[in-house]
Amino acid sequence: MKVFKKVLALALATVMSAAILTGCGQDSDSRTIIRIGHNQSTNHPTHIALVAFEEWIESKLGDKYDVEVFPSELLGSQNEMVQLTQTGAINFCVASNSLLETFSTNYTLFNLPYLFASAEAYHASMDDEAITGPIFESTKDAGFEAVTWLDAGTRNFYTVSTPIETPADLKGLKIRVQQSPTNVQMMSLLGGSATPMGFGDVYTALQSKIIDGAENNELALTDNGHGDVCKYYSYDMHQMIPDILIGNIVFLDGLSEEERAIFEEGFQLVNKVQREEWTDAVAAAKDRAANEQGVQFLYPDTKPFQEACAPMHEDMLEQYPNLAPIYDAIQVHNEQYPSAES
Repeated sequence: MKVFKKVLALALATVMSAAILTGCGQDSDSRTIIRIGHNQSTNHPTHIALVAFEEWIESKLGDKYDVEVFPSELLGSQNEMVQLTQTGAINFCVASNSLLETFSTNYTLFNLPYLFASAEAYHASMDDEAITGPIFESTKDAGFEAVTWLDAGTRNFYTVSTPIETPADLKGLKIRVQQSPTNVQMMSLLGGSATPMGFGDVYTALQSKIIDGAENNELALTDNGHGDVCKYYSYDMHQMIPDILIGNIVFLDGLSEEERAIFEEGFQLVNKVQREEWTDAVAAAKDRAANEQGVQFLYPDTKPFQEACAPMHEDMLEQYPNLAPIYDAIQVHNEQYPSAES
């Protein structure tokens, strides 16, 4: 299946690149095809939100655009889809903020462990254009820009056989992390061994014991089957990292003023629907993981984890002083919406 996906992605990229070069990115009735890729299943909040976007655009501009949503890495891994979006082979894709760190150092900020004091502070910060604007626009020279953010909840550790109650429990464990330098550094400070890999490879790596665990939100347990293998899910709450919907800059800049306004409403719809669906999906995932997969949910004291990761904040601000004003703006939201433990 993995080989098939890679072949499909390569073939599709070749065909779409040729279509772009020849001006034939259109279907049989002369509508322009808009292709959107993501790595989640069809029942995931992200897919549901993108289908709502598809219906919105086609209800307003259906005579000109035909929107196609490709789930489950059908267009390749996230990294491959970002590259396809860069070149214009596809129009949009959903990428993890951690992956975008490799395209713009500005995204490093959102990857910081314990950046947000609470879910409320996280949401308020991500809804604050003064915070997101400079970061979302920082990849224009790379050929794409962010058009909205998607809630990916809190990231927590889950393991095959070792309960994680303190950072010491991570010692010697190989933990899958997203492909970002920040996440590798985080695991080093927490005492674990970071194993970066694409999301689509995680289940097999867990099953074959190549890795001892991973870190993600609750939906990874059920939607991606990780709870069939991992029996401990520990709420250390080390990160609240958004997923980002990015669009090809040439396509976006080529929209008329009226079309861009409709697309902007569509991007807002994606955000609204995804966040509404997310709350229900997390509750359902926890119920299924506990009652059908036998996953135990643990609630450790998060302070030792926070203390271990604290040096990363100072290091980031020293390395990227231009991000200090944005960091400070987030602290304002943190003060307004403190942690329940505060």
